[in-house]
Amino acid sequence: MLQVFHDIEKKIIASLKENPTQTPETLGASTKLSADQIRRGIEWLKLKDLAIVNESKTSVFSLGKNGIESFKKGLPERRLLDSLKNGPRKMSDLQQELGPVFGPAIGLSRKNNWVEASSDEISLKNPILELPGEKTLKQIAIDNVSEKHIDKNDLSVLLKRPNFIVEDVIKSKEISLTDSARLITISESSGAIDVEAKVPEIFVARTHPLKDTIDEIREIFVTLGFSEIIGNMTQSSFWNFDALFTPQDHPARELQDTFYLDGILTKKTGTAEQIRNVSESHKKNWRYHWDINEARKMVLRTHTTCVTIKHLAENKPDESRVFSLGRVFRNEKVSYKHLVEFNQIEGIVVGKDATLRNLMGIQREFYKRIGITKIKFWPTFFPYTEPSLQTMVYNERLGKWVELFGMGIFRPEVTKPLGITKPVLAWGGGIERIAMLKYGLDDVREFYSNNLNWLRSVTKCQ
Repeated sequence: MLQVFHDIEKKIIASLKENPTQTPETLGASTKLSADQIRRGIEWLKLKDLAIVNESKTSVFSLGKNGIESFKKGLPERRLLDSLKNGPRKMSDLQQELGPVFGPAIGLSRKNNWVEASSDEISLKNPILELPGEKTLKQIAIDNVSEKHIDKNDLSVLLKRPNFIVEDVIKSKEISLTDSARLITISESSGAIDVEAKVPEIFVARTHPLKDTIDEIREIFVTLGFSEIIGNMTQSSFWNFDALFTPQDHPARELQDTFYLDGILTKKTGTAEQIRNVSESHKKNWRYHWDINEARKMVLRTHTTCVTIKHLAENKPDESRVFSLGRVFRNEKVSYKHLVEFNQIEGIVVGKDATLRNLMGIQREFYKRIGITKIKFWPTFFPYTEPSLQTMVYNERLGKWVELFGMGIFRPEVTKPLGITKPVLAWGGGIERIAMLKYGLDDVREFYSNNLNWLRSVTKCQ
């Protein structure tokens, strides 16, 4: 059967016969074709099973703002240890000398048993010659390096620290011909017409696989008798944190974890009674001064629980089954399993006889309907439920158990200040993780990469 080739395809095949493995850039230089022509030509040859495209990713690391400062002045814990070389120092003197870095420096040093502290004095205990992260910090500062030439354990210490390391992911492609393509003689097929050739393939419009998963989850809960409630993506800290018994000095409320709306305070957080009851619960149980101005700060919601707890506080139902589904935002480092914004499903059941066993049954039925059969529950800790469980599902492809939804019963410190008297079963989790299981992906970023080959080939139902 004869094949007909476009001039672009002919030039790419001819170039790859002379030089079997090339990048799009070298192909452009050798064929004099534009970048867009090279891209289209490669796609055409791939669809004909005549070209092989190998993609690779390499991470290159450089220093962030705090990394540069630590390279010049030393890591905070190194500066603390150096200050103690000549003997014990008063804590107040060290705080004044080291400034803002004193807190993390003393925390790490005490955790690793490098120093010991009395009521007002700090001294060396087990000084260390080279601190974790120091070698990698110097290596990156001298010359930006790739992940292949770096100590991953040492690097991980720095990656956990904000603004220390900047990671740039460099993608590359290598194109080569298949065995059948290498046997093609372009001149023999030039100008020929293949009457048996397939007609051009047409790709009709369709919804995104992640949207399909969201719609499927919504339909499952509706068929289980739940009603959907909608809430704003921006919320006051009162409903996002305080109403859920999260203390105002909790690390989750720091800028490192939460996106705050700069300079914006809400005029109304809740009713006077709600504010009074919540503040008294915090003062009594956490024993600190509760500040209404902290509760008025506006944030991009970090979960959809703020929507469901506000619904309960406003309606105080004796019995209820509701869920909230939507985007949430967290200031996290982007990785194969974390994004700064993602979709979350959150649900609650209210009833005088509601128990943890009921909640486990609801979860089992949900996972069964979505196609996940091997599940188990592990006891865990969540700040606003007690008892609390973590759902674990078995990933056949990875051959291991992975975490999905968290769940539990709302603590009295959450429900009583808001006038909720019946037990509240609650659960929630990221939708992207379920979608990754359904579509066999190892990297959550694939949902947002606009890879047309994958989007066109993935089946509608898994």
